[in-house]
Amino acid sequence: MVAERIEFGWRVPDFPTDGSDSAAFLRQIADTLDRIEGRFHSAWVADHVVPWARWQAVDTPTVECWTTLTFLAARYPALTWGPIVLCQSYRNPALLAKMVANLCAFLPGKVVFGIGAGWKEDEYRAYDCPFPAPPSASASSRRRWRSPGGSGPRTA
Repeated sequence: MVAERIEFGWRVPDFPTDGSDSAAFLRQIADTLDRIEGRFHSAWVADHVVPWARWQAVDTPTVECWTTLTFLAARYPALTWGPIVLCQSYRNPALLAKMVANLCAFLPGKVVFGIGAGWKEDEYRAYDCPFPAPPSASASSRRRWRSPGGSGPRTA
């Protein structure tokens, strides 16, 4: 099978790697989006609250995913927007669902929602959030899938 169309997206950087301060970094993001709008299909924002790169100082200015995504989506509505993967345990699940639905109402068909468990323990600690134990989430999924009438794949 041959793809009829290939679309390219741009990953919005989380933090500057050139020593820029916050204001310069945000200008760089906007300048880049001005250049790519009409050339790229989508833009993606990662959900990190501190730099994910171990070589980057922890006090480096870092954008927050959801506010960055919603601000930029309003400014560049021709692009499709989404989080690379939004960490489910950083935000209240019911409120997060409402936030996503609200953005979808403003930009119908232009929001892709990806969600994950979260993996970077130092980010949780930096913001006083409890780090979830991955085995409990996977155990819960397995129980749901194996239960009579449960959804999801069956395991042997």
